[in-house]
Amino acid sequence: MNPAARKIERVYLTLTLGNTLATSFIWGINTLFLLDAGLSNLEAFAANAFFTAGMVLFEVPTGVVADSWGRRISFLLGTITLAVSTFLYYLLWQMSAPFLWWAVVSVLLGLGFTFFSGAVEAWLVDALRFSGYEGGLETVLGRGQMVSGVAMLAGSVAGGVIAQATSLGVPFLVRVGVLVAMFAVAFLLMRDVGFTPERSPHPLRATRTVLKASVDGGLKHPPVRYIMLAAPFTEGVGFYVFYALQPYLLQLFGDPRAYAVAGLAAAIVAGADIVGGWMAPRIRKLVRKRTTVLIASNVVSSLILVVLLFTSTFWLALVLLALWAVVGAAGTPVRQAYLNDMIASKQRATVLSFDSLMGSSGGVVVQPLLGRSADLYGYPASLAVSGVVQVLAAPFILLSRRQRSQADTASDLTATP
Repeated sequence: MNPAARKIERVYLTLTLGNTLATSFIWGINTLFLLDAGLSNLEAFAANAFFTAGMVLFEVPTGVVADSWGRRISFLLGTITLAVSTFLYYLLWQMSAPFLWWAVVSVLLGLGFTFFSGAVEAWLVDALRFSGYEGGLETVLGRGQMVSGVAMLAGSVAGGVIAQATSLGVPFLVRVGVLVAMFAVAFLLMRDVGFTPERSPHPLRATRTVLKASVDGGLKHPPVRYIMLAAPFTEGVGFYVFYALQPYLLQLFGDPRAYAVAGLAAAIVAGADIVGGWMAPRIRKLVRKRTTVLIASNVVSSLILVVLLFTSTFWLALVLLALWAVVGAAGTPVRQAYLNDMIASKQRATVLSFDSLMGSSGGVVVQPLLGRSADLYGYPASLAVSGVVQVLAAPFILLSRRQRSQADTASDLTATP
């Protein structure tokens, strides 16, 4: 990696570290926070579904903002929007507000995250190409996932400890403060490199142009389309399992107010991101096709969720959940690299945002249904159903594999469009 590429990587890792640290302060206690505000299981997961609905509504528009106005502007807008909506969440908790207001603010939280999704990854890939980097994307994306895992581990555990020492609302205020600091960091360090935004005097016409090109390079491109169609099953289940782990682990532990234990749910995922990010480029050296990694990751992690139905021991459940998270995390950089190697630079942020939209749409449907199954049959049964839903993604990954895209076997950035 040459000096220019190394500088780009450092900025990317800095943004990833700070942004993940900020957002993860509440991840370990979010479901408990909603339940403490007086919401039922159904309402709590419905609030999460409204969050993902916000992502569905705004993914493509914010992707167009990133491709038309710049990835830096998109990131800055994301930090401000997320900070404001997080503070509103805190106010709703203080007022024990009715569900309607939780739904509205959850949509705004989704808007904040959509400014990040697609934009940062698109910024990284284009900047690396411009700098002359010719290595594999899995290497840099894997490092990013490792840094994200470290930040998530620190933030989620700290959030649980802070909540136990103070109240469930304080981690939300900490998140607001760190997001404001990240706005300043991104303003100083982030520049659009290797990409020139096309700021048209006719924004609606420009939006239509970007959207059409994105559809042509996304849904109309078979290997990309099938990977996107797999996303609702994997991401929808991922959303649910992540948030269901908090009350599930507390139930197994036997102490409903052990918030630090609830933080283990996020800590498990964070640790898995670190291990998975380290494993991804090494697995690629051993496995010729990226889709082989994706199919294996999907099937194995689905089986683990089903096995949890028969587990009633806290520590055994922790081991199984850690294994589930590691298997999924090892496939994530591979999937990111596979998609990016099939997407053109001009529409990269919008196509990646559309992919995120597909995943979020699964969360809108899956989370309330699985939350209701937890109300009726308990968390172990709902996790087993999650495994069945998740494995439905495997046939779509197989269909993408059959398109024989060059990206399936690519090992360096020079293969990108």
